[in-house]
Amino acid sequence: MPTSPTDANAPIDAKTPTDAPPPVTALVLNWKGAKVVGDCVRSLLAQDYPALEVLVVDNASPDGSAEMIRREFPGVRLHVNAENLGFGGGNNTGIRLARTPYVLMCNNDTRLVPGAVGRLVEAMEADPRAGSATPCIVLAATGRVDATGIVVCPDGLALGRGRAEAPEALRDPAEVFYASDCLCLYRKAMLDDLRLPSGELYDEDFFAYADETDMGWRAQRRGWRSLYVPSAVVYHHHAASSGSVSPFLARLVERNRIWVAVKNFPTWLILYGLAWTAYRYFWQGWGAMTRRGRAGAMASERSKGEMAGILWQAWTEAAAGLTTMLRKRAWILRSGRMGPGRFREIFRRFGIGARDIALRD
Repeated sequence: MPTSPTDANAPIDAKTPTDAPPPVTALVLNWKGAKVVGDCVRSLLAQDYPALEVLVVDNASPDGSAEMIRREFPGVRLHVNAENLGFGGGNNTGIRLARTPYVLMCNNDTRLVPGAVGRLVEAMEADPRAGSATPCIVLAATGRVDATGIVVCPDGLALGRGRAEAPEALRDPAEVFYASDCLCLYRKAMLDDLRLPSGELYDEDFFAYADETDMGWRAQRRGWRSLYVPSAVVYHHHAASSGSVSPFLARLVERNRIWVAVKNFPTWLILYGLAWTAYRYFWQGWGAMTRRGRAGAMASERSKGEMAGILWQAWTEAAAGLTTMLRKRAWILRSGRMGPGRFREIFRRFGIGARDIALRD
């Protein structure tokens, strides 16, 4: 039965003729994005992809975002959560509402260049083992790369691939560790394959940050590939919801990368990761003193005591959630085997060094 385009609780009908392009749900998660989400939605509506439906999931924003979407974009599906469910919870809600074979994840502060959706779908359709695809995500403020996928570290940390480089240096398509879900295209079959027995996809205990790193390790374990599609371009107003060097961001990134390691890594790698973390801390300390990298940016705004307090709080919270993460770990390690050789190959192909990640902006 046909449904109103604004009825967010109605599933999208994914049945199309075999010669038609596969339907895509563009999922825009919004939290206090009144100043940016409109531009994101407009860029989606301007795409020339004929089978694209836009769904905005609002995390109970107090700034009138949902009202603005309802007023200015009456043809867009809108779902408003009763409370802020965080990045994971909000996206889990949206993915449950989507019934299309592809889901386009969009931060509310992204803007797509025309044709981006079609190019991502084309790349995915050509590779049935590709579970995700990422465009060239460019920082709107600087014109430098924000991410072309993600690169990973032995302690669970990750960074946008190509961060702070010129987009011209990353012109070639490539396989990457995993997509950056700042904006990326997911195959729904992969998302269903990565679900935990509880039904959870994004880890809602994370609340925000490192979500895609966690999912990326599960996807690697299950044999899914991830693609970088440089012909698809997206502009990003980085951290518009939380601030680029906020204590909130720093605490959650450090806490969640510990949980990523606990959930996904074998014991030998967790132990190695502790030593690797100490080495990273050395370079981040150097960055704080020389005003380089994220640590340097934070040091220009926070005292050494405040920064140490953020780190302490992250580790304390990580320890408090350890039992929960170990329960999830038990299922993840049973879901697919990865030996030491495979981990070494991943870090060789998709890894980043401690000094490099510590001192990048």
